[in-house]
Amino acid sequence: MAKILILANSSIGLYDFRNELLLKLLELGHEVVVSIPDDVKKDEIADEGCRVVHTEINRRGVNPIQDLGVVRSYNALIKREKPDAVVSYTIKPNIYGGFVCKRRKVPYFSTVTGLGTAFERGGILLKLIVWMYRHSLDKCRCLFFQNEDNRRIFESHGIKACKHVTVSGSGVNLKKHVMQPYPGHADDITRFIYIGRIMKEKGMDEYLCCAEKLHEKYGDKISFAGIGYFDDDYEERIRSAEKAGYFKMIPFQKDIRPYLTETDAVVHPSYHEGMSNVIMEAAATGRPVIASDIGGCREIVDPDVSGFLVPPRDREALYDALDRFMGLTIEERRAMGKAGRKHVEEHFDRENIVSAYIDELNGVLD
Repeated sequence: MAKILILANSSIGLYDFRNELLLKLLELGHEVVVSIPDDVKKDEIADEGCRVVHTEINRRGVNPIQDLGVVRSYNALIKREKPDAVVSYTIKPNIYGGFVCKRRKVPYFSTVTGLGTAFERGGILLKLIVWMYRHSLDKCRCLFFQNEDNRRIFESHGIKACKHVTVSGSGVNLKKHVMQPYPGHADDITRFIYIGRIMKEKGMDEYLCCAEKLHEKYGDKISFAGIGYFDDDYEERIRSAEKAGYFKMIPFQKDIRPYLTETDAVVHPSYHEGMSNVIMEAAATGRPVIASDIGGCREIVDPDVSGFLVPPRDREALYDALDRFMGLTIEERRAMGKAGRKHVEEHFDRENIVSAYIDELNGVLD
């Protein structure tokens, strides 16, 4: 059959949120080659039948010389592998992989998983990123967006591929993330948790501020935790919060399901998203969500039914939502969780997302 090359910037993101597409491609008899910059889930991907190659990428860096190395690596990879189609995810694989595929006339399909910091900050960097997107994606066979806000912003900047399709994020594996009984803690502690990168643009300033203030109000009857790794300079501040007793930091976990099972609500005060996988998985588990009222979150949370939405960057609004949640009965919290599960079942089944990708790929491979 065909050879499909996947370009990704993280083995974790690829395996946890897009693995079903890899499996479907393998099931259809295609050869799947995966390019990733890390080995965290390399073995899991390889064991399924994909061939894994290492391509170094600095996810956060903006060093043009270093990024030129990514272009050279992708060029050598595509020249060597001669894929029938390339599928890319996230900013650098989309841009640099797009440049190479366009030059070598290889059909390619890209996914915008979020806007990144440039669209948040504006300025010269945004102009550069927009120029790069325009010239790397103009021959992209299909550009997938994970929410309509991202699509609208791209199109308003004149970034256009051959075809645009909006899907419901990466979807959620409803067989893996199953509905769990709502916790009834014997110690009567309400547990909030944040899962993701520890960085400013994920709302860590607001989350830590609320954790401190609410701990002062409720004492030992409230608990705040975070799971992930430091993407910004937050380690010292987190350690201080732990020492003060109002926050607990949990290192990155390959499987977050046990933590979702034990939490009362997931908090996600991000400034921008593609489509939040974390809150999809939280809702699938039957946990209420308190998140920013932005594209990539508002599609998943039914306000006041499966959780609360608050304006991004607004610590007072986040405080009020968390405080309001504290006033809910266990029955009201459980009902929120059930509503969240029902919502993702109806709108975010990952099998439907995979089908959308296969349909577009078949248009080229056939």
